[in-house]
Amino acid sequence: MSDVIMNRRSFLAASAAASAALRSSRAAERRNHHLPARDTHYRHVQSYVEEVPVPEYGWASDAAYERFRDIKYGVRLHWGLYSILGGPNESWPFLTMDSPERQRYQAMYKTWNPQGFNADEWMDLFAGCGMKMFAFTSKHHEGFSMFDTRTRVRRRANWTAPGGPAMEDCDLAYSIMETPFRRDVVRELCDAAHKRDIKIDLYFSHPDWYDADFRPYCFHPLQVPSSDILTGVHQEARQRLGDRAVIVPDTTPEEVNRMMARHRAQLTELLTRYGTVDMLCLDMWLGPKVWPQLRETILQLRKLQPDVMLRARGIGNYGDYYTPEGFVPGDKENTDTPWFVIYPLGSSFSYERVAENHKGAAWVVRNLIDSVAKGGNFMVGIGPDGDGRFHPTAVSQLKEAGEWLKVNGAGIYATRPREADLWSEGADVRFTRTKDNKTVYAFALKWPGEKLFLRSVRPADGSVIQMLGTNMPLKWIRQDTGVEVEIPAGLQDESRRPCRFAWGFQIRTQAA
Repeated sequence: MSDVIMNRRSFLAASAAASAALRSSRAAERRNHHLPARDTHYRHVQSYVEEVPVPEYGWASDAAYERFRDIKYGVRLHWGLYSILGGPNESWPFLTMDSPERQRYQAMYKTWNPQGFNADEWMDLFAGCGMKMFAFTSKHHEGFSMFDTRTRVRRRANWTAPGGPAMEDCDLAYSIMETPFRRDVVRELCDAAHKRDIKIDLYFSHPDWYDADFRPYCFHPLQVPSSDILTGVHQEARQRLGDRAVIVPDTTPEEVNRMMARHRAQLTELLTRYGTVDMLCLDMWLGPKVWPQLRETILQLRKLQPDVMLRARGIGNYGDYYTPEGFVPGDKENTDTPWFVIYPLGSSFSYERVAENHKGAAWVVRNLIDSVAKGGNFMVGIGPDGDGRFHPTAVSQLKEAGEWLKVNGAGIYATRPREADLWSEGADVRFTRTKDNKTVYAFALKWPGEKLFLRSVRPADGSVIQMLGTNMPLKWIRQDTGVEVEIPAGLQDESRRPCRFAWGFQIRTQAA
């Protein structure tokens, strides 16, 4: 029996060593894996997060990176206590509230009962609109958990305490399970997504403005005498908080350890209780003093789900991907780190009550094409209201974009960018290509008229060029300076075109 045990131990040790060697090899292969120097969140941590991860760390596998790059289009959902108020900017307005407003805000969970929420209806909508993934706020900066966390908050601010705001003891999860609703929203969304093969991205905020143990990180309304040393952004915190910052004592070692233990426990819950999680959307950062503990958390998370793609916020080059926010990069980035644009459909990522503030299906389509042509993905941000329902205008515009994808999806999903600067020609043409490089897709962002001329494309002999959504081959002529494609007279009538907003052309560039 002892020999069996020893053999098993030897096998496990050898397996562990092989796994470590594989990850080390993978890390070596990705030695150029780095965030763009101008990435805002990277600049906040690069002074203390090592540029090259420790040897025992490994990014997600190449297969996971490939799956990530195949997604192309998804939706970003912000829903939390802030949705009850129906205003923009998620939980950020909490920082500018006066003390009575903050106290009322933090107590809103006691009456929240969003009966309009239906995870299956949400996922049916997204699948029907051509979205391959969703991101959901499991916990935003306000500290309210939208899942059945088993962790407990032990200290919080009493904003209306006699004599001014003061910290007080407490014992609660501060989660959706303590509302009249009492349903694990994250579980229902993940279950519905798994049934439809929609990839899952769970957003999680590093800071927590409810839990006093997390002071003073990332603009926590409870600041401390050592804020500048702990966070490195104390001046920015002063600007955001103004005279609404409350100075309380520095955290004790016990509080710091309790903070990091709860932070790790909640992330562990997300990666162990909801099945496969494709992406973990970390946000903001903590600070240099607790980086060693946060790094250990990241190492532990990688063991729980080795292929989860980690958003880089707060963890520097330990991240697998990054998210240009509110813009599409102007050019292909000088990095091999995958990226996913996040861009709100309305004026912010949370519920948009003003119909006219929604940017439109044409905006979605143009930004999606532009992102994919440059090698990235595009995530459009929306939020439900306090009852769990989306604005009709948002739904209508996403459905319009989905109709476009039904016609043009072959040139979007699982494609790759062309080499070097060949992703575009001028302001109105973008390109993608198949992985085998045998087919190029040209997208005209405005109607080309009677002829489309492409300088950088060389069709194969006998190639059939056609507009996506039609079955008719188009006449084309190869010239010394490119290819000229004739657009039939019948398609000059808008009502006879296969789609709106932009038009895709499929071109075989290598013989079959």
